[in-house]
Amino acid sequence: MNTDFYFSICVHLCPIIFEESLAGNAIMQLYEIRQCEAVACHFRFPVAVGDPAGVRCPHCGEPTALAATPQITETPFPQFAPRFTQLELLLDNIRSLYNVGAIMRTADGAGVKHLHLGGITAPPTHPKLAKTALGAEGALPWTQHRNSVHAAQELKAAGYEIWVLEEGETPALSDAEVAINLFTVTLPDNANQPILLVIGNEKVGVDPAIQQMADCTFALPMSGVKNSLNVAVAFGIAIYQIQFG
Repeated sequence: MNTDFYFSICVHLCPIIFEESLAGNAIMQLYEIRQCEAVACHFRFPVAVGDPAGVRCPHCGEPTALAATPQITETPFPQFAPRFTQLELLLDNIRSLYNVGAIMRTADGAGVKHLHLGGITAPPTHPKLAKTALGAEGALPWTQHRNSVHAAQELKAAGYEIWVLEEGETPALSDAEVAINLFTVTLPDNANQPILLVIGNEKVGVDPAIQQMADCTFALPMSGVKNSLNVAVAFGIAIYQIQFG
């Protein structure tokens, strides 16, 4: 497969999606599904209407034909009230720009009130965040902190509960403090309790000093050969369980 050519199609489309998302409007760009006419191929893919990249198959180079037209609705999704109205998020030294952007987009959708960006975590002003945040980088208020531990200490002193999302057994936890399965815990019912949810670096997790001051440490259950998820994926699962589960 000519993956470079197909990648060029994706790159070509991304700016269209991004520019319309920044305006806060539904994406109005029209798309169609094209299919290769070669019987031995029949490669099928989406492309913007009128885009010359859709004329020939990205896989074999043969002509394509219109196969379907996706139905895109302008009706907004229903709004749901999050469980916690004062929940804020601390990104403790998240190194990947793509993870930061994806987390910002998910945080906006889950009703996170404020973002705290610790250490090396890139701020929303970084130009490359737009590719994954898709406009969400301008939707949430944020504060940048040189030291994540100091930020957590200040918020804890101000009355915030510190919740940490970590792996099942973390170095800073004692045997009696193994992280709780997020899907089995009963969450508090005080919707106005200020909460700081902390997620950590892709390699070393949440800073041990923050783990030690945490009121709760949660983990996601794992049943495969791997014992962890991508940090943006883990955050998405956790925040939706916390806010809407």
